[in-house]
Amino acid sequence: MRLHRLDITAFGPFGGTQTVDFDDLSAAGLFLLHGPTGAGKTSVLDAVCYALYGSVPGARQTSGQGTGLRSDHAAPATRTEVGLELTVAGRRLQITRQPPWERPKKRGTGTTVDKAQTWLREYDPPAGTWKDLSRSHQEIGEEITQLLGMSREQFCQVVLLPQGDFARFLRADAEARGKLLGRLFDTRRFADVEKRLAERRRATETQVRDGDADLLADAHRMQQAAGDTMELPDLAPGEPGLAEAVLGAAAVARSTAREQLTVAACTLAAAESAQRAADSALETVRELDRLQRRFTEARQRAARLEEGAGAFREAQSLMERARKAESVAPALDLRESAEAEHRSAAAAEARARALLPDGFADAGAGGLATAARRAAEELGGLDAARRAEHRLTELLAERGGLDRQERADADLLQEAEAWLDEWEETRTSLQSRVDGALQAAALAEQLAVRREPARQRLAAARLRDRLAADTEAAAAQVRTAQAEALRAKQHWLELKEQRLAGIAAELAAHLADGEACAVCGATEHPAPARKVAGHVDREAEERALAAHQRADEQRAEHERRLGAVREALAAATAEAGDTPTARLAAEAEELEEQYAHARGAAAELHSAQERLRQAGLEHERRVTARQEAAVRSASRVGHRERLDRERAALQEELDRARGDLDSVAARAAQLERRTARLQDAADAARAAEDSARRLKEADARLADAAFRAGFETPQAAAAALLDDASHRELQRRLDAWQHEEAAVRAVLAEADTADAAALPPADLGAAQRTADEAARRVREAASAHDAARRRCAELDRLSARAGIAVRRLAPLREQYDRVARMAGLAAGTSADNERRMRLESYVLAARLEQVAAAATVRLRRMSSGRYTLVHSDDRTGRGRSGLGLHVVDAWTGRERDTATLSGGETFFASLALALGLADVVTDEAGGVRLDTLFIDEGFGSLDDQTLDEVLDVLDSLRERDRSVGIVSHVADLRRRIHAQLEVVKGRSGSALRQRAAG
Repeated sequence: MRLHRLDITAFGPFGGTQTVDFDDLSAAGLFLLHGPTGAGKTSVLDAVCYALYGSVPGARQTSGQGTGLRSDHAAPATRTEVGLELTVAGRRLQITRQPPWERPKKRGTGTTVDKAQTWLREYDPPAGTWKDLSRSHQEIGEEITQLLGMSREQFCQVVLLPQGDFARFLRADAEARGKLLGRLFDTRRFADVEKRLAERRRATETQVRDGDADLLADAHRMQQAAGDTMELPDLAPGEPGLAEAVLGAAAVARSTAREQLTVAACTLAAAESAQRAADSALETVRELDRLQRRFTEARQRAARLEEGAGAFREAQSLMERARKAESVAPALDLRESAEAEHRSAAAAEARARALLPDGFADAGAGGLATAARRAAEELGGLDAARRAEHRLTELLAERGGLDRQERADADLLQEAEAWLDEWEETRTSLQSRVDGALQAAALAEQLAVRREPARQRLAAARLRDRLAADTEAAAAQVRTAQAEALRAKQHWLELKEQRLAGIAAELAAHLADGEACAVCGATEHPAPARKVAGHVDREAEERALAAHQRADEQRAEHERRLGAVREALAAATAEAGDTPTARLAAEAEELEEQYAHARGAAAELHSAQERLRQAGLEHERRVTARQEAAVRSASRVGHRERLDRERAALQEELDRARGDLDSVAARAAQLERRTARLQDAADAARAAEDSARRLKEADARLADAAFRAGFETPQAAAAALLDDASHRELQRRLDAWQHEEAAVRAVLAEADTADAAALPPADLGAAQRTADEAARRVREAASAHDAARRRCAELDRLSARAGIAVRRLAPLREQYDRVARMAGLAAGTSADNERRMRLESYVLAARLEQVAAAATVRLRRMSSGRYTLVHSDDRTGRGRSGLGLHVVDAWTGRERDTATLSGGETFFASLALALGLADVVTDEAGGVRLDTLFIDEGFGSLDDQTLDEVLDVLDSLRERDRSVGIVSHVADLRRRIHAQLEVVKGRSGSALRQRAAG
C-alpha cells in the first residue's frame, strides 16, 4: 500500500482545505511531520485512517458516524470531507468520505442533518479517467478491508506506529500483551475453540450424569425387587466406577434370588405331596360316609313302604274297577251326547215359537210349514210394485235434472250476452297490440343492422387504447435494451483493450527456455512479462462478446416488437377514429338498450296474434252456445209434461201396494221376516222330535252295556269310570310304590353298603380340616415360589437393561474423557499442560516469537549489536506462561526483562518491535506490501549516536521501496530530515506547509 495524495476539508483543527502530496514527500524515503503541540499532527494520521475505514483510532472517535470530527473553525456552509488517493494490490483508488453534517436549512430557520456519504473510484490508465466503483458504506468498507487484509485496529498498530503503546507493551505483563496481540492477530477463533471444547465437555458431562442417574434409578428398582439382599454403591452420578459397582451388586442380587427360588420350589413340592395324601384320605372318608348314609336311608324307606301297603292295595282295586268301566264309556258318551242334542233342539224350538204370533203357539211342524208357504206366495206378488216404485224414483231424478239444465242454460245465456256486448272493444285492443308488435319488429331489424358496426368500432377503440399503453412500454423496453447493448459493447471493448494491453503476459505464459518466442523469435527469455492483478484473458473477452451479442439480439427483438405494436395501433386507430372510447361505449350501450327494448316488444307479436285468434274463436263459441241454449229450453217444455203424467199413474199403483206402510220395500221386508220365522219354527219343531227319539235309544244301549260289565246300574259304572288325569295319577302312584320297593330291596342287598354300615361312623369334619390345612400350605408355598420367580425375572430384566445402558454409555464416557482432556489442555488447567498455557496464548506465543525474531534484526543494528529480543514461555509466579519477552545483553551475556531497559533503550526497542510487528502482520494479511509507514514520537529520548543509528535503520527501509514518516517535534530532526510536512497552528485553524527534499 502506497499513499499518493490526501485532501482534508473542515476536519479536526483544519478549518479550510489542506492537501498533502505523499508522492513528493516519499521521494526521499524519510519525511518529517512536525509542528507545535496541539497543532494537529495526529489529525493528519486520523484523516488517513478515517478515509480508509470511516472512523479514527481509539477515543478520538467521539460520536456516531463521525459528527465530532468536524472542525470548529470551519465556515457553516463548508462540509467536512476527507479524500485519499492510494495504490493497493496494483490498483490506484480514490476514497472520498463526508461524515454526517448538521447544516443550516436552505429554507426557513434551524438546521438539518445530511447523511454521511462515501465514494470509491478507480483510475483507468488506458482511458486516463477515474471510474466510479461504489457509493455504499458497507461495500466500500468490505472492499478496503479485503484489499488491505487488516482491520482498523491492525492498521493503526502496523502503519501508524504509536511508540507509547509499544513501550507499554515491553513493560506489560502476559495478560496485557495477550489482549494487544489478540486484537492484532484476531485469535478469536482459537478462543472459540476453547469455548467450544468447554461447552462440549459440559454437554457430554451432562449426558454422562443423566445416564448414570438412569442407571442408579434401575439400581434402586433392583434393590426394591431384591428386598434387603442388595446393597447399593455409595457413589453419585458421574463418579468413576459407578457402572461397575452397580453391575456387581446386581450380580450378587441375582444369585441370592435364584437360591431363594430353589428353596421355594422344594417347599412347594413337599406341600403338594402332603396335599395329595390328605385329599386321598378325605375321598375315602367321604365314600364311607356316603355308603353309611345310603344304608340308613334304605332302611327308612323300607319302613315307609310297610306303612303305606294298605293304601297301595286300595289303589289297585280302584284301578281294576276303572278298567271294567272303560267298556261302558262309549255308551255313556253316546247317551250324554243325545241328551245334550235334545236339550239344544228344545231350546231352539222355544226361541222360534216365541217370535211367532199368538195364533201359532200350538201349531205343529206341518201347520207352521203351510203358513210359511202362504207368506212366500204373498211376497212374490209385490215384484211389480217394486218395479213401479223404482221407476217413480227415476222420474223424480229426471225431473230434477231438467230443472238444473234450465238454470244452467239461463246462466249461460246471461254470461254470453254480457261477453258479446264487450266484443268490439276487446277486438280493437288486441288488434292494436298486434300492430304495435309489428312496428317494434321492424325497428329491431333496423337496429340490428347498426349493432355490429358499433361493436366493432368500440372493440377497435379499446384495442387502440391498450396498444397505446403497450407502445409506451415497448418503447421503454427498447430504450433499456439499447442502453444495455451499448453498455455490454463498451464493456467488451474495454476488456478487449485491456487484453491487448496485457497480451505480452498472456504470450509469455507459453514461453519455455530454449524455445523460440512467437513474437521476436528469441530462445532466451530473461524478463518475461508477468500477469498483473485484474488481467483479462481470452475467456473473459469471449464472455463479454457473448454478453454483447445477446444484448444486441434482445435490442433487435424489442425493436421488432415495438414495430409490430405500432402497426397494430395504426390499424386500430384507422378503424376506431379519434372518438374517445368512453363516448363509443356510451353510444353502443344506448344502441343495445334500444335494440333490447325493440326485441322485447317484437317478441309480443306471436302472443298478441294468438290472443286475437283465441278471442275470435271464443266469440264464435259463445254465439253458438246461446243458440243451442234457446233450442234446449223449447224442447224441455214437452218432456216435462210427459214425465208429470207418468208419475201420477205410478203413484196411484204404489198407494194400493203399500197399504198402511210407507213403501213397498217396507211391506216386502215385513213379509220376508214372517216367512223366515215360520220356516225356522217348523224346522226347530222337526229337530226336537228327532232328538227325543235318539235320546230314548241311547238310554237302552247304556243299560245293556252296564249289565254286561258287571255293574248293577249305569250310574255305578259312571262312578267307577276315571278321567284321564285321575287315571294317570293313580297309575303313577302304583308305579312309584313298586319302583321304590325294588330300589330299597336292591340297596339292602349291596355288600359294600352292608359292610360300611357295620363299621363305626365316618368323621368327615376331621378329614376336611386336614385337607384344608394341606391346601393352605400349598397356596402359601406356591405364592412364595411365584414371588421368588418374579423376583428373579425382574432382577434379570433390570440387570439386562443396566448392562445395555452401561454398554451404551461406554462410548459416551470415552468421548467425555477425551473431550475433558482436550478441554483441560486448551484451557491450561490439565496436569498434562505443564506450563498452564491456554490455546489462544499458545498461538499468540508463536506470533510473539515471530515478532521478536523480526524485531531483533533491527534492534541489533540500532543498538550496535548489543541487544537481542527473545520470547520466553516461562511461568511468572502462579500465573500462566507463554507471553514473556526478554532482552539479551551481549555485553553482559545475561537475559533480563524488557521492563529494565532505560528510556532511550525502550524507545528503539519498541521501534524495532513495531517494525517487526508490521512485517509479521503484513505477512499474516496475505503479504500486502506496506510502502508507507508513520512513526509517532519518542525520538527525543535518544542521544546523537543512537539517533543516527535509528535513522540509518529507518533509511534502510527505502531499500524495500518504502517511505517512512516520522511524527515528532524534536528540533534536531528538522536539520537531519529535509522532506518535511509542517503543521502551523493559528486562531482560524491549522494549516499544512510541505517542503520537498530538494
